[in-house]
Amino acid sequence: MSQRLRRGDSERSALFTRRALLLGGLQLGLFGALGARLYQLQVLESQRFTTLAEENRINLRLLAPSRGLIFDRNGEPLAINRNNFRVMATSDRGRGADLVVDRLDQILSLGEQDRARLLRELRRARNAQPVVVRENLGWEEVARLEFNAPDLPGVFIDLGQSRDYPEGDLMSHILGYTSRVDKEDLGGADDALLRLDLMRVGRKGMERQLEEDLRGRAGAVQVEVNAVGRVVRELDRTEGQPGSNALLTIDLDLQRFATEKMKAHQSGSAVVMDVITGDLLALVSVPGFDPNVFARGITQSEWKELLDSVERPLHNKAIAGAYPPGSTYKMVTALAALESRAIDAWTRLPCLGFLELGGLKFHCWLKGGHGGLNVVEALAASCDCFFYEAARRTGVDRIGEMASRLGFGKLSELGMPGEVAGNQPSRAWKQEKHGKPWQHGDTFNLGIGQGYMTSTPLQLAIMTARLANGGYEVQPNLLLARATPREELAPPTTVRDKPTAPSMRLNPQHLALIREGMNQVVNSGHGTANQLRQRDPALAFAGKTGTAQVKRITERERDLGITQQQLPWHLRHHALFVCYGPVDNPRYAVSVIVEHGMGGSATAAPIGRDILVETMKRDPSRRTDRFRKMAQR
Repeated sequence: MSQRLRRGDSERSALFTRRALLLGGLQLGLFGALGARLYQLQVLESQRFTTLAEENRINLRLLAPSRGLIFDRNGEPLAINRNNFRVMATSDRGRGADLVVDRLDQILSLGEQDRARLLRELRRARNAQPVVVRENLGWEEVARLEFNAPDLPGVFIDLGQSRDYPEGDLMSHILGYTSRVDKEDLGGADDALLRLDLMRVGRKGMERQLEEDLRGRAGAVQVEVNAVGRVVRELDRTEGQPGSNALLTIDLDLQRFATEKMKAHQSGSAVVMDVITGDLLALVSVPGFDPNVFARGITQSEWKELLDSVERPLHNKAIAGAYPPGSTYKMVTALAALESRAIDAWTRLPCLGFLELGGLKFHCWLKGGHGGLNVVEALAASCDCFFYEAARRTGVDRIGEMASRLGFGKLSELGMPGEVAGNQPSRAWKQEKHGKPWQHGDTFNLGIGQGYMTSTPLQLAIMTARLANGGYEVQPNLLLARATPREELAPPTTVRDKPTAPSMRLNPQHLALIREGMNQVVNSGHGTANQLRQRDPALAFAGKTGTAQVKRITERERDLGITQQQLPWHLRHHALFVCYGPVDNPRYAVSVIVEHGMGGSATAAPIGRDILVETMKRDPSRRTDRFRKMAQR
């Protein structure tokens, strides 16, 4: 019995020992594994986890670069950057954003649109990336925010930069404006930079055309953050590279002069172009708009007002306004007729006041007619019947070919966003567009710049420049020079007196006839703009008037003698004028369109004269010491 008891105790003891050994082994293995893991983490992989911890503690954030500046040809600032106070907000993936936005709304009266935007951007922001609440703060707003700072976690005042346009609407269509980045801007190499809430990009004008040059390169800042991503302190900062500065061909004083002349009328455009270099000295479209409104953030009411205006202030009429060129197109018809030998210098065509075709009457502007005229006399008198017949003899194909050589029906090499090509009609175009064949009546209308024909003020200036410079295919240009802030920004110091553009290889005698006709328009005593003749021979110029119909004049209206003044403004004729000078040694070309100005001779021609005479007096092409002011800033 006792033996069995001793044997049972021995077995229990052995079992306990085995279990103890097993448990001890397991404990030893567990602690060994734990020790090994600790060794791996603390010794073998210590550098890796030190790096990860450091990355959690330190955030690298991009800094928006300073945008490049834009100047006129004389160094006058057109687009600059202005310091402004702005309020910024951060959150940890949107946590607490609703409360912060509510408090900001109480202080700044954000409005529903800004509230929604701010909440959306705070929830979307990563790494506590700051979001702009409002820019251009006044001192009173700054004071209220600072007073309430303890109740505004993650909100701080920052000194930043905003785009400023010192000349307001004067340069609005040339410069365009800047605004927030939208989805269409993303998808390129600068995506990370463009996703910054502070980033602005160019819209329209040179701001858009030179966007890549003006944008610059991002900087970076290293900040220490706490566990919820709030900034504790700034550790390091590398400033970005500012965008390149740009020097435009525009003469600001001339732009101001031309704009004031145009503002006397409701709506229109004027272009001043150097016929040798192609430099655009003035590019006017009235009315304009204030680009600073877009830079600070336009309201819905302001946007609606701009869109609803019948004068279309957002529309750059100089490059995007397509109008019938009217009688200013007669130089195209005349040159095409001469080059194709449909007429010559001695050809005289009759004008009885109208021309009949298939039972329809095509009237001349002079009711009794001009009698017989040659091409020079027809240009001087702007005889419609002469150009009806000249167009019929030449044909639409040859007229279209000449028009293309003179810059119509296609975009120029200016490259400005929004430019339109106008419409140079052809047989194929009409068949495709209207499903009808070309008719002789269409050729008559084309011969005087009416019917389906449309062009822009820029194209009219290009045509005039190519006629004036002897038939060289000069292209318009708005950019005189560009350079990074570290480089000297200066225009060319040499004066170009001869075009470097390709020759169109026009017959010099034919060009001489066209220029003589334009000369007689102003200086003969019987031209349609003879009242503009200058007493000073150095300021003598040549030109061509034009009046473009907005609606067809019916026979009933002719019989009743209804005048343009009796029609609503939007149904009145457009007034046009093109000119170049000095007449003996052309340097500058000007085109003017006054929307619904009724008569080219009475309305547009005096404006064109004043602008061209002022340009010749200034003679910007002769100034080689233009740009000295920027070095002093």
